Amino acid sequence: MRAALLFFVPLVAAVSMSAQPFPLDTNQSLERTCFQTGGAYSDKADLRSDVAIVYGIDPGLPKRIASWRDRGYRIHVMTGVSWGNYQDYLYGRFDGTNHEDEAQTERNGHKVSHGGDVYYMCPGENYGKFLCVGVQRALDAGTEAIHLEEPEFWVRSGYSEGFKREWRKFYGEDWQAPDASADAQWRASKLKYFLYRRALQQVFDYVQAYNHRTGRHVRCYVPTHSLLNYAHWRIVSPESSLARLNGCDGYIAQVWTGTSRTPNLYRGQLKERTFETAFLEYGVMQNLVRSTGRTVWYLNDPIEDNPDHTWTDYRANWESTLTASLFQPEVWQFEVAPWPERVFGGRYPKKDKPAEREPIPPAYATELQVAFNALDDMKQTPVVWDSGTAGLGVLVSDSLMFERGGPAASDPHLSQVYGLALPLLKRGLPVTPVQLENTTIPGYLDPFRLLLLTYQGMKPLSPEVHVALAEWVKRGGALVVCDDDTDPANAVREWWNEAGRHYATPREHLFEQLGLKAANAGVPARVGRGSVLWLKENPAKLAASADGDAQLVAAVKPFAAAAGLRWKETNYLLLRRGKFVVAAGLDESVPGEPKTLRGRFVNLFDAGLAVHESVTLTPGTRWLLLDLDAANAPAPAVLASACKILPTTASGQEFRGVVEGVINTPAVVLLRVPAKPQSVTLAGEPQSDFRYDATNKLLWVNFTNTSRPRDLVAKF
Repeated sequence: MRAALLFFVPLVAAVSMSAQPFPLDTNQSLERTCFQTGGAYSDKADLRSDVAIVYGIDPGLPKRIASWRDRGYRIHVMTGVSWGNYQDYLYGRFDGTNHEDEAQTERNGHKVSHGGDVYYMCPGENYGKFLCVGVQRALDAGTEAIHLEEPEFWVRSGYSEGFKREWRKFYGEDWQAPDASADAQWRASKLKYFLYRRALQQVFDYVQAYNHRTGRHVRCYVPTHSLLNYAHWRIVSPESSLARLNGCDGYIAQVWTGTSRTPNLYRGQLKERTFETAFLEYGVMQNLVRSTGRTVWYLNDPIEDNPDHTWTDYRANWESTLTASLFQPEVWQFEVAPWPERVFGGRYPKKDKPAEREPIPPAYATELQVAFNALDDMKQTPVVWDSGTAGLGVLVSDSLMFERGGPAASDPHLSQVYGLALPLLKRGLPVTPVQLENTTIPGYLDPFRLLLLTYQGMKPLSPEVHVALAEWVKRGGALVVCDDDTDPANAVREWWNEAGRHYATPREHLFEQLGLKAANAGVPARVGRGSVLWLKENPAKLAASADGDAQLVAAVKPFAAAAGLRWKETNYLLLRRGKFVVAAGLDESVPGEPKTLRGRFVNLFDAGLAVHESVTLTPGTRWLLLDLDAANAPAPAVLASACKILPTTASGQEFRGVVEGVINTPAVVLLRVPAKPQSVTLAGEPQSDFRYDATNKLLWVNFTNTSRPRDLVAKF
């Protein structure tokens, strides 16, 4: 994440090393949840997740690792790839060569900085070797995984002497200023894409060699923003190509309020649409790894890097992003918070007095910990959707990042994607971005019945993807191509106009593979058992129009019906994941009465964990519900908690569990019990702050968290 590590490390405080470790959780090896921290163990960061990701590869790393391991956490290590406290490399203390000319540099000579001389780097061949020295420090300290965070190359850069050297080696031609032409911008981005892939492969190879020597299995992950966000923010990163590198075990999807609140266009209105943007961001990250054998964690952040919002703002946006992440049921591993010290120890503007700052509201501290513990249990079946028509996708390519700079930059609001996706998502159709580069993986396209594609703002990186797409259509898929062939980047030097190919646009090559050399725009064409519809429109123009969404749906809806899809629109999204219900009411959606659920539900976004017999999905509402009728564990059993709780005894006579949480935050434990308790004690002390519901046989126990384990006992 873009938070400055240098700023947050000093916030670590309230260290307590005297407490006994929390008892072993037998499911901890699943690594269901994690968090990242720049400091040693802190009571303010004691989230009791399965994994603590310790940040930084400096000489102090081993002590930081030991402080978290001593408290019972599994240990991973994270460091920045494109920036960090890497002055030893920058100034030549590492290899005797000054590397200041490898700092990413803008046209005016300004070095792109993360603060002071912490520059974003254009990684030369020795840069990966330098990173390996710090990685070895983590390996020696016993880390179980290495996370190489945010391989980022800014579009506005590409003017350093280091980049010019790499250009000449890569292309065998003189460097061109990236903003000199659409072709130069494309080639600059392709080189940036390659350079961080090369640097990462150097580190992956180093770790694999270490594993081979030692017999260990240290894994390598890349925490990265989504493709949509990087393209929107004008950053180039290797993204999907990393899954093809030897030794890459997967990703952390860095999606949070800061990325998802980036405004986009819908019906001509530019504004924040945090839930919908997050839904698509998490979706593209899942489709980055699906069918590849790699793993993805989903990041959530209770606040964001901008410290000037109110707690009310942070909470509303966190609920939106968390809810959006849970609509991808294949993913059940989560980074529940980056920098938890800044959440539970930070102070942010008051709503009515922005000049004054306040700590986290107690109810939000409770709500967060309830959700964190629920995320430990998200590997659930069955999975049942209640929404609009499913099986729809929008194809996206890493090349979305290649057309973001002048002189012919693609739409500033990334409307070539949002112009196709939002009209469907706003109507309750759970559309997902589909990685174009992955279409060649056997079975990758099988979940989809209808795909939308444009080459406005992106291009296919190989002709093989067209072969795979054509085969999918011939097997029965429905493909909508929305493109007016006007993108200036159609003329860049690429595979469709080189090596004996002479296509004016990559779309022409695709249509040739489909057998549609003479395709007519607006007229559906049969291709094998499938069909193709060419809409000669620019999706960005549709997004900028008040009725552009209606135009798109008016064309796609009958085409989908002809392809055998039953078209359904809703003003909500709802997904059952076993005992959990994830739901969102949609604004800017179709008219109609809001959906109402009936039953017995506990709202996990409510610090009181109240029981509701009905829940109405009004526009803009977000819900994470526990369905009491589906949570059918025998009593006594833990249903929800704002602390980590491990049951040690559960019988008709007694419940006993060990509890621990973030120090001085309000805890609540919700238990299903066989009868009214005769007594409740915590660390041997009688408790009076509890409530029993005889109708539902539920027990709520309230207390203040500590960062040392205590026995909670209820006797019946």
